[in-house]
Formats: sequence, structure tokens, C-alpha cells
Amino acid sequence: MWVISLPWWEFVLRGIIVYFFLIVLLRLTGKRQIGQMAPFDLVLLLVLSNAVQNAMNGGDNSITAGVVSAVTLVGVNWLVGLLTYKSKRMETLVEGRPEVLIHNGKLFAKALQHTKITQHELDTALRSAGCASADEVHIAMLETDGSISVIAKKG
Repeated sequence: MWVISLPWWEFVLRGIIVYFFLIVLLRLTGKRQIGQMAPFDLVLLLVLSNAVQNAMNGGDNSITAGVVSAVTLVGVNWLVGLLTYKSKRMETLVEGRPEVLIHNGKLFAKALQHTKITQHELDTALRSAGCASADEVHIAMLETDGSISVIAKKG
């Protein structure tokens, strides 16, 4: 129950590798995936976590291995949070940048296509901001957390 089958540092190394692999994988899928989770996105995350479990623990199911892996993941996450706070470059690398979807009533179709935002999703965000169409929008942005913020034109 408490005896680990691998050296403690191997659990740390495995946790770090899996953490950064998942960060890269999730960044490649786009901002939208993280901020606007549909039920199938939640299922994907649950199955993904199960898929990488053995890669992190090397088949060791001891409590000690679980504690070392958990502390490693929380520690790496804290360190990445600190680095993104202190470095704009690191923040952009990990979190991405906001993307303009509409500016002064002009809809950027390529931005929608690139971010995989459907017209229905955009329309929902516009209605939530009290806008009936893109013509009424000063700016609509896809934020780094996956949400869409909308600022209506004045008057």
C-alpha cells in the first residue's frame, strides 16, 4: 500500500512530462475547447485523464505514488501559473491571445473559422450582450478562457 515500485523522482519526471504534453495537446485544440465545455468535451477530459494515468504512475497503484504524482502536478501547475504571471511571453505561449471576431460591425469570418466558433455560438453571445446583429457591435472578442465578450456600439 505504501511501498513504491519506482524511484520517487521517476514519478515526478513522468508527471512533468504528462502535464506539459497535455498542455500542448489542449492548446492545439484551441481556446474554445477549454472555456466552453459541452458534455462530450467533459467525457473527453475524463477519458484523457484515464489514458495518461498509467503513463504517470508506471503501473504503481500505491498511495505514495499517487501522493507524489498529485504533488508534482499541483507543483508544476503552480509554477506554470507563476511563470505566466511574470512573463508575457510565457502567458501567450500557455494561454494564447484574445482573438477579434467582430470589429465596428465587421464580422471576421476567417477568425470564426480559425477558432471553430459557429455562427449560432456567436449569435448567442451577441444576444446575451443585447445585440441583435454584428452591425450593433463595436467589438466581440474570443477571450483566452474561451468566453466571448461583446461591447455594443454606443447610441
